[in-house]
Amino acid sequence: MNKSTNTVWHSATITRAHREQLNVHRSVVLWFTGLSGSGKSTLAHAVEDELYQRSCRTFVLDGDNVRQGLCSDLGFSVQDRSENIRRISEAAKLLVESGVIAMTAFISPFRSDRQRARSIFPHGDFIEIFCEASLNVCEQRDVKGLYRRARSGEVKEFTGISSPYEAPANPELAVRTGELPLEDCVAQVIEYLRQRNVFRENPSGGDESGLPAGRGRIVDGAPD
Repeated sequence: MNKSTNTVWHSATITRAHREQLNVHRSVVLWFTGLSGSGKSTLAHAVEDELYQRSCRTFVLDGDNVRQGLCSDLGFSVQDRSENIRRISEAAKLLVESGVIAMTAFISPFRSDRQRARSIFPHGDFIEIFCEASLNVCEQRDVKGLYRRARSGEVKEFTGISSPYEAPANPELAVRTGELPLEDCVAQVIEYLRQRNVFRENPSGGDESGLPAGRGRIVDGAPD
């Protein structure tokens, strides 16, 4: 595919700074990474629920969902996985520019791809969150039967079985999703965001400590 050489970047009149002035937070990307079944999607959506209660503008880019549209033409080869993450990082960057707290829930197994994603964001805007769960725990949560199918050879190039997962060396935050209740994991992320001054308390002074009902067990699993 030939790269376009006849385009010019058009600077916006309304900037990211203008958009952030309308919010109770600044915009960042929360990059959830971990094995299939480690709780990335569950945690990302639970964090979004909590941020919504704080009047934050958010959007979750989920591995399964994105592969039904933006990345529906990609498979699971090393090259396609890298392109998948490249597209997601660019989509997340647009969300951040729009003033949104973007959350990505993808295995994103290779450090080089995550580093490339980080490199397109200004310093401090990319927050890597490692959803830390052992392979054994992830297999126990395998509600879709993906690990079983991978071990039988039915699913090829499956992360953790026939394709490697390169754990982050220095993530901004590591959450023990394989051990802790979901509520504790959410609280850990929210506290980190507070320490980083990503958002301020609700100006109305209302109670923001409650979490929507129905949370508990972390289950996710997708060969993104």
